[in-house]
Amino acid sequence: MQLSDFDFELPEGLIAQHPAQRRDGSRLMTIERTAGLISSGIFTDVVDAFRPGDVLVINDTRVIPARLLGRKESGGRIEVFLVRRLQDEEETWLCLTRSSKPARPGTRLVFDGGLRGEILEDAHAEPGQRRVRFAFQGDFMQVLEEVGHIPLPPYIDRADQGLDRDRYQTVFAREPGAVAAPTAGLHFTEEVLRQLRERGVEILPLTLHVGPGTFLPVRVTDIRSHRMHAEHFRVSETTAAAVNQAKREGRRIFALGTTATRVLEYALDDDDCLVAGEGVSDLFIYPGFRFRMVNALITNFHLPRSTLLMLVCAFAGQDLTLAAYRRAVVEKFRFFSYGDCMLIL
Repeated sequence: MQLSDFDFELPEGLIAQHPAQRRDGSRLMTIERTAGLISSGIFTDVVDAFRPGDVLVINDTRVIPARLLGRKESGGRIEVFLVRRLQDEEETWLCLTRSSKPARPGTRLVFDGGLRGEILEDAHAEPGQRRVRFAFQGDFMQVLEEVGHIPLPPYIDRADQGLDRDRYQTVFAREPGAVAAPTAGLHFTEEVLRQLRERGVEILPLTLHVGPGTFLPVRVTDIRSHRMHAEHFRVSETTAAAVNQAKREGRRIFALGTTATRVLEYALDDDDCLVAGEGVSDLFIYPGFRFRMVNALITNFHLPRSTLLMLVCAFAGQDLTLAAYRRAVVEKFRFFSYGDCMLIL
């Protein structure tokens, strides 16, 4: 369980800086776990992997424009990155801040559009985070749409553009709250979803608001000491009932992305049934984890030494996963959020 066990060589030129011209225009690598086979194709091949009665669980979270560029009332620029709304307070968020001098409690902030903020005492904040209470006119989410920036991942070396408002969002995004996209879903179009439904696939939503912890590096040598950031999730009664029925009937459950996987494997009772409700999950999945719900996984290609790669290694096997990644490098697959896709059966 050493961090170095999850490393691989990745040429910088394979890190996708822009989305493919078409959502469904990416490439697809397929791993067949039982046979140990790896094959390459195009993303729309994914439809042929499904059988009537299969279930596809999607994450319907919606990315919010979580980057706010402003200034301190006393002078000096500041960047505020929204992390998670605190449920029991006014419009108060856990945030990351960046400025030339640390922003201390009591610091007042000014943004465009009449949006203002105040940094509060850090009683409930995790290390490196601040509590910020916002003041505004109208609806907070509407204000964010007007003044906020799309929170592109740190490995995309450019400013956000108008195109990102659409393409760093899935076509089924409904519930605002994520500060990073569930990127496996970015490949799906309404046409692909229609073809799946016509094939007899049941498509079910849940919500996990992806946080910035998905990009944070693992800083421990023994990965078992790593702690995940908590993320808010919600599972509806309808989704829970349908997933549990599919499992009882022996039908396959496909998780669209590592985010859906973490909810499906976390929100379970002692009988391995999915439980409706909401809460926060800090589930860390790494090799040795016993999957109780997910039978197949659709995901992107992830960073070396990342918790996302560790989840994939847990699902597909470490040797087979890293062999697939080495092949992806040789075949010049595109990596990370705007990159190509992997299907694991």
